[in-house]
Amino acid sequence: MKHLFFALVIMLIYSFNISIAGNITGKVTKSKKNVSNAVIYVDIGKNVTVSGKHAKMDQKKMTFVPHVLPVQAGTTVDFHNSEDILHNVFSSDACADNFNLGSYPKGESKSYTFNNPGCVATILCNVHPEMEAYVVTLGTPYFALSSNGSYKIKNVPAGTYTLKIWHEKYQGSDVSVDVPESGDVTVNIDL
Repeated sequence: MKHLFFALVIMLIYSFNISIAGNITGKVTKSKKNVSNAVIYVDIGKNVTVSGKHAKMDQKKMTFVPHVLPVQAGTTVDFHNSEDILHNVFSSDACADNFNLGSYPKGESKSYTFNNPGCVATILCNVHPEMEAYVVTLGTPYFALSSNGSYKIKNVPAGTYTLKIWHEKYQGSDVSVDVPESGDVTVNIDL
């Protein structure tokens, strides 16, 4: 009888697309100050790629926007130029195939697909050497970018995972996290 009950519960979950997932929230700090542009992600134990998704990085006021862009492996990033001047987008990182999209004017976009989980590609403009950004390629769909220290990773399947962090200047330690079947779990990270 017990097995029949569990089988019915599982059928209901799949039939109604009910997810058993929680959220990971928290703050990222360094010496009690909030830290932005930290990539926080769940190591799910295997790399998962996606195809067909697009993300955007723009060029405005001689700056790449956003400064840090986390993407899941297999995501194409469209690099848009919103300025009245020519820009060039390239990365000399081998994990991003040393790509160079060339120079292009205002209103145009060029694209590159990031396929290698674990790759942190430094994005540069050879016309304006002061421009720099990062595309962080992850093998998981469960990630967030901190803003004023706060972050939230939504709809993580219930279970125990390793929470990891990347930041361009600071290092953080991995943290074990138990994600509930619903609701939030708070994990604050001090770098």
